[in-house]
Amino acid sequence: MSSEQISTKQSSTSSISRRWRVVDIVVASIIAVASGVIFWGWDFVSAAPLDIFGALTPGFEGILNGMWLFAGPLAAIIVRKPGAALYAEVIAAVIETLLGNPWGIMGSLIVGIVQGLFTELAFAVVLWKVYNLGTTLLAGACAGLGCGLFYWFTNPAWSVMRALVYTGTSIVSGVILAGIVVWIIYKALAATGVLERFAAGRAAALV
Repeated sequence: MSSEQISTKQSSTSSISRRWRVVDIVVASIIAVASGVIFWGWDFVSAAPLDIFGALTPGFEGILNGMWLFAGPLAAIIVRKPGAALYAEVIAAVIETLLGNPWGIMGSLIVGIVQGLFTELAFAVVLWKVYNLGTTLLAGACAGLGCGLFYWFTNPAWSVMRALVYTGTSIVSGVILAGIVVWIIYKALAATGVLERFAAGRAAALV
């Protein structure tokens, strides 16, 4: 086989690896639906803590946002396809919205789209080729950044200090819950062998 043929075969393999398979769609959808139900539950569980934290230090309530940010990073690290993070975050937000919550469409669906886009950005900067703890942490941070900027933009009455605190705590929360915790969940799932049909499972096995 010539070097040109080898190059063509490698290019074709790379192209195929980026295509969504039925199993990718199914797994990303399961992650999204389960996440949407969790988001919906967290909408009500977090209501009182959000008020308390916000009263103590305006903007500090952003530290609770991580529970709304994990769908994108989790789907991305498992499915490993362009758009996986955005797909999961948006579907999760749709489920959360349909179930009903205190925030309405703006506070669930629209912010979910923004968070999904920012999460996707973390994997886009490495061309969807690097899936490790570092990129997972970056994805969590980006999701938190998107969340913080969204609420900063939609709450013009906020002081700059409150907006900065909210955005900063959202990023920290994203790194912890949508970064570290998601990575731990991924490693635990990979150890069971359920991810063998995914590159994520094969990569974990090699490690």
